[in-house]
Order: sequence, then structure tokens, then C-alpha cells
Amino acid sequence: MFSPIEMLWAFIGLVLTIGGTFLEAFIAGIPLRFWINPVFPPLHSLGVTCQVGAVLMVGCLGGKNAGAMSQIAYLILGLTYLQVFTHGGGINYLSQPTFGYLLGFVPGAWLCGWMAFHFTRTLETLAISCLYGLLAIHLTGISYLAVIHFFDGDRTGWGGLGQLILTYSIADLPGQLALVCAVTVITFVLRNIMFY
Repeated sequence: MFSPIEMLWAFIGLVLTIGGTFLEAFIAGIPLRFWINPVFPPLHSLGVTCQVGAVLMVGCLGGKNAGAMSQIAYLILGLTYLQVFTHGGGINYLSQPTFGYLLGFVPGAWLCGWMAFHFTRTLETLAISCLYGLLAIHLTGISYLAVIHFFDGDRTGWGGLGQLILTYSIADLPGQLALVCAVTVITFVLRNIMFY
């Protein structure tokens, strides 16, 4: 069975994932003349939300079980008509091309959590854990895209699938890689503070 600490991390992961769904990720630029006229650095959008970062963070902090549980709970809430997905919720969301990426949150969080606690806690291993979790999300999402593309009777063939992959995977990848960097540093610091 699951320990109380895993249940707590699963709840935290669920809340972070729901919150991250509606929070756009930004990066701060560095002003060139900060010593002459100090101003706040300009913010630049990464073009993604913090949702994937939350999925990977709960895996790195709570482990494989907490990561998977939080994402299963997220899917259940979204499919029961609660508006926790990016474009709403409900059972009709299964026909959305992005639903495969939401399904990928489960193996992504599990794999990230397994690797984060299986290997020695270093920045490198946490970064690799997050990268493998991100890879699992994208592979699941691309597989789902292929299934709905070819079984839906789409006549555009491989070119149409390539366009879907470009739109839903490749376009978001740079922003998600920046989130991986942030999650790696944050989880490394938090795990050192919490001594685990």
C-alpha cells in the first residue's frame, strides 16, 4: 500500500499540476545596462505552461508512486467534467489531440520518480530523470496522435501526422526543456534541505 508521505506528495502533485495548467512559464532576461539604470529584467514567455514542470517535480520530490498517483487523479478529475485541463474537461476530451500527452503524465511522472530515487541525488541524475520523464510524456503523446490520426480516417497520411507532431511536440520542446532545467535545480535544493 502507499505510505502517508506518498499520499501527501500525490496531493501536492495534483494541486501543482492543476495550478501549472493555467500558469504560463516565463524566463527573465538580463538588462544590458543594469549598473547604470537598475530596472526589473524583462520577462519572456517560454510558450508553455508550468504543467509539465509540475509533473516532473512531483516525481523528483515524491517518488514514482506519488508521481503516478497524482497524475491518475488529475486525469480522473478532468474526465469527470471538472475544468482542470487546458481546454476544459469531460469525457469528450479523449478526442483531443493533446489528451495523449496528458496520458503521458502518468508514465512520465513514474519514470522520473523512479530514476530520481534509484540513483544518487545529484544535479545530473535529477536532470536525466526529468529528461526521461519528458521523453515518456512525448512518446505517449505521439503514439496517441498516431492512433487518432490513422484510425480517425484522416487521409493526409504521414505528412499530416508529421504536422501534428510538429504542432504538439516539437514546438513546445524548447520551453519544456527550460522547465526541466528549473525543476532540476529546484528539486535538488529542496531535497538537500529536506535531507532525502
